[in-house]
Amino acid sequence: MPKIGFVFPGQGSQRSGMLADMIDQHPVISSTFSEASAVIGQDLWQIVVDNPDGLLDQTYITQPALLTASVALWRTWMQEKGPLPDMLAGHSLGECSALVCAGVLSFTDAVSLVHNRGRYMQDAVPAGTGGMAAIIGMDDNRIDDICAGVANGDTVSAANFNSPGQTVIAGSKAAVERAMEACKAAGAKRALPLNVSVPSHCALMKPAADRLADDLAKVDFRRPEIPVVQNINGRATREPGEIKDNLLKQLYMPVQWVDTIYCMRDFGIAKVVECGPGKVLSGLVKRIHPELECFAADSSEALASALQNVK
Repeated sequence: MPKIGFVFPGQGSQRSGMLADMIDQHPVISSTFSEASAVIGQDLWQIVVDNPDGLLDQTYITQPALLTASVALWRTWMQEKGPLPDMLAGHSLGECSALVCAGVLSFTDAVSLVHNRGRYMQDAVPAGTGGMAAIIGMDDNRIDDICAGVANGDTVSAANFNSPGQTVIAGSKAAVERAMEACKAAGAKRALPLNVSVPSHCALMKPAADRLADDLAKVDFRRPEIPVVQNINGRATREPGEIKDNLLKQLYMPVQWVDTIYCMRDFGIAKVVECGPGKVLSGLVKRIHPELECFAADSSEALASALQNVK
């Protein structure tokens, strides 16, 4: 039987009404959202359905909403007697979802952590002063050199190594704009600004990490029941203390998604299920390693297809 990997999406994959077509058929989705709502003191499912004033895209809501959606799909997969995956990985926030599903931390602890994580990230950089951009068609090392060359005392650096030829940069708004222009001048095919509220995975997030460290110190991390490949180094460890340190550093260090998928490939993973809304990660996985088969799970039809095809 081929080895199975699960990947869990991060911010940007949320959408109004996500999982709405599944909730009647799979009541565990409703109960999972109720559990999360009790933790943060807001009706998360109502926010997902109605998205009042764009609240779903505010990072302190986006993060618990996406975590909850992913865990709800995981619980649905287990109830449907889907095979237990051999390895897990999450992109950015998705790493928290993966750690819950691997038994490293409890769901309620994770909801509280990511709710605060979102607040700390928003507080770390005043609205409108940070930025992120996708650089398409340029060597990673070249991007690092260009960012260093145009920083001029500001912060700008690679934030996500998403796939070969697609790297996201983050930092102060002016420095990101300078880096975009410099990358285009140096031969990048495209440099696209991203519509985000905070510049993740760069040095500007260090104050947020310092605050999150206090919260993490109070949370019990256990040895994973399933290996989780972590973002900062593309490797899996079984040591709870190391997992916790890596999760914290991820706030201000780049996501090594290419190395993460190579780690899964080297482990023998042949089929990948995207356990969360959308297909963003499936697209990245196929660009990194086209031989991997990818399956969505965010609708009743997609879930049924995944269950049939990975067994």
